[in-house]
Amino acid sequence: MYLIKKLIVCLDQTPLDQTLIEHAVFIAKVNQTKKIYFANIIKNLSIPKEVLEEFPNLIENMINERKEAMEKLVSDHFKDLKGISISFVVKEGNLSKKILKLAEEKSADMIIIGRKVDLPGTGVASQRLARRASCSLLIVPEGSRPRINRLLVPSDFSDYSKDALEEAIMIVAKHGGKAEIVCQNVFSVPTGYHFTGKSYEEFTEIMKMHAEINFKKFIRKIDTKGIKITPIYTKDDDDDPVQEIVAKALEIDADGIIIGAKGRTAATALFIGSMAERLIQYNDSLPLLVTRPKGKNAGILDYILEI
Repeated sequence: MYLIKKLIVCLDQTPLDQTLIEHAVFIAKVNQTKKIYFANIIKNLSIPKEVLEEFPNLIENMINERKEAMEKLVSDHFKDLKGISISFVVKEGNLSKKILKLAEEKSADMIIIGRKVDLPGTGVASQRLARRASCSLLIVPEGSRPRINRLLVPSDFSDYSKDALEEAIMIVAKHGGKAEIVCQNVFSVPTGYHFTGKSYEEFTEIMKMHAEINFKKFIRKIDTKGIKITPIYTKDDDDDPVQEIVAKALEIDADGIIIGAKGRTAATALFIGSMAERLIQYNDSLPLLVTRPKGKNAGILDYILEI
């Protein structure tokens, strides 16, 4: 995986900005971060031409006012961090399109965006960014505090699950290697189990046994760097593994969830996987990191920006 040297933080002039800035500081401290772009996107303005003619500096003054407000909010948090260049970007238009374009232009390593719970907002931008960004995306719920004691990594033992676990290992290693990683496999019992002559309980044990075998094969391919990784196996009873993932994360007092984006090539990059999609929609409790190897969306940006 890679260090977060270039970071984009999406601010929107709400109390959530404070939380996002704290997470940006937390990330920058251990990633040798060199550049942070704090971005604020103004929704498409419908200002009559006549008004703009009468007040030609209206938009420019609005942009400068927002930049000054961001700078005032950010400056105190970074006064003790040296070697980081900070820029403030204010643009007009569609949030996801503007952030995608900025991330591509600046070759960003990560985008941080907020997840509103009580504050007004739809969360649609998070889903669009997760599908289309050419880098990892950290979605931070309002009020969450940055810390690394325990991380939950859902896994189906695929290549993109491997990406997520390797990212978790790197994060823990950079924070001293003391935190625990819990690797969760959610399995279900097939509806036709009774044709095998086994009881439901017996077939549950069979499914769990195979999950344990697959985890052992999976973990052999990964350099754990001596970090504690605890496998857990959860039976899904309602055909919605996302509920099991969030419930387990809360039960173990996890500090965040890390999942890999399914798209690993330019041809598949718009697909992040149904589990990641559902987690973005359902989880409003914990920071969620959707990992994607940097640049995997290269070559389709022009198409994306036309959507």
